[in-house]
Amino acid sequence: MDAAQQEATARARELQRNWYGEPLGALFRRLIDDLGLNQARLAGVLGLSAPMLSQLMSGQRAKIGNPAVVQRVQLLQDLAGQVVDGSVSAAEATERMEEIKKSQGGSVLSNTTQSRSGSGAPTVKRVVREIQSLLRSVAAAGDIIEAADTLAPTHPELAEFLRVYGAGRTSDAVAHYQSHQN
Repeated sequence: MDAAQQEATARARELQRNWYGEPLGALFRRLIDDLGLNQARLAGVLGLSAPMLSQLMSGQRAKIGNPAVVQRVQLLQDLAGQVVDGSVSAAEATERMEEIKKSQGGSVLSNTTQSRSGSGAPTVKRVVREIQSLLRSVAAAGDIIEAADTLAPTHPELAEFLRVYGAGRTSDAVAHYQSHQN
């Protein structure tokens, strides 16, 4: 790989970090490990071709162009978390992956009912991810930060919200939310 290709890959991974919270290679590898998949199976569940998945993972492409695929990624992340914490069995995960594969996407917020805690309320992490996805679908993290800086003098709470939820990491946003519930 020459210097220009390395620079393009680094730029794509940085964009992925801004848009998705981390490079897609790391995110997809974690899904593969947590759900016991291979790349071809993950591509199939997401509705991507295997070459497209490979390009996203390697940083040859920066963005997932289809909002339905982004939503499937979010659903798989939630499912992987449930598999890791033991609340969903491998058999249940396989069945849920088939449902995710068939989902058509639609509104970014349309599938909140698919990830709920035992009490029936949407999980904080799921809601935070939906907010992040919605904000990031209309602007890159740098643009969100710029908007927050512009709003800060007159609307400090909104500016903080944009920084934390629009441009921050999911774990930081969840911690922020939880710290404001006490």
